[in-house]
Amino acid sequence: MKKLLGLALASTLLVSCVSDKQITDAVKKALKEDKTLLAEAIKANPAEVMGAIQEAATSAREELAKKREEEEQKKLVEYADKPLKPEVRSDDAVRGTKGAPITLIEYSDFQCPYCTRGFEVVVKGLLEKYDGKIQFIYKHLPLSFHQEAKIAAQYYEGLRIQDPKLAFKFHDELFTNEAQSKLKSGKEGYLKKLAKSLGADMGKLAKDVKSEAVLKRIAADEAEARKFGIQGTPGFIINGVPVKGAYPLDHFEKIISMLKSKGKLSI
Repeated sequence: MKKLLGLALASTLLVSCVSDKQITDAVKKALKEDKTLLAEAIKANPAEVMGAIQEAATSAREELAKKREEEEQKKLVEYADKPLKPEVRSDDAVRGTKGAPITLIEYSDFQCPYCTRGFEVVVKGLLEKYDGKIQFIYKHLPLSFHQEAKIAAQYYEGLRIQDPKLAFKFHDELFTNEAQSKLKSGKEGYLKKLAKSLGADMGKLAKDVKSEAVLKRIAADEAEARKFGIQGTPGFIINGVPVKGAYPLDHFEKIISMLKSKGKLSI
């Protein structure tokens, strides 16, 4: 019996590092190779066998999580030594303190619910915690399956040309759940109403929204994101270190601590 249980457990351990499905597949494979092996073990002592499988799955997940964390930390250190270098333009709309030692850049999509979370939790959190020591720059990565994201990006840039504060208000308003649903249903008409309510010069905005300068600027942001391997939203770069996804605030704080410990950041 012990031999049978050992074989069953070993078989599970070999393929259980990712998901329960792999455990199931391992059992199926073992049964296919020897239909009596696991069947007899389970029949003789089902609780022990299933307990061994569950224990193996838990152990494998913990080991995988540890391995991923180590690999992630290694990559962060590599980026600290060889940081990505996104363009910071002289006319970028900057929130926080322009020229501050911490630079947070986000590639975002105005119809992305994860970007709403990224703004509410990460961007606001970092701007508050590192007040006076951080600058935040919003860049565009409108995804093809969000039909109104591109035109929303154009309106943001049109408003930025008039006054960065208008662009900030527009940005903040769109990153609410209600506004995103209104954008989806109201399309450009909603964007016009929103811009008007913020006090924009609507005649100038109508021209700037469709201008070559605005379209080229958005295209440049998209190209830069692709160059850095950022394909989904939100994507962040903090002092050259990329963060792909809506990670929690403490992940960014760990990066800042790592940069400080390596002498790459002084705040």
